[in-house]
Amino acid sequence: MTEPEAPRIEFPCDYPIKVMGEAGEELRQHVLAVMERHAPGFDRAKVSIRDSRKSTFQALTVIITATGKPQLEAIFSDLKTSARVRMVL
Repeated sequence: MTEPEAPRIEFPCDYPIKVMGEAGEELRQHVLAVMERHAPGFDRAKVSIRDSRKSTFQALTVIITATGKPQLEAIFSDLKTSARVRMVL
């Protein structure tokens, strides 16, 4: 049996990126700065923030117009440079 091939993404496309980390303004500023650097002009109205039950952590979801795999790899790499970031999906 062969495994089914993973679906391919057709670029450009709207692409959600979720960042989870320690709650605070520093996390939000880091995420927005990285997105602005790699996806200039992204729609800040498409940013959502959810706090954990005890408000210790936050999940930020940003929707960008992805232009290709190298852009996404650069975003994921830059997001992980902050000690506040725990996970990027």
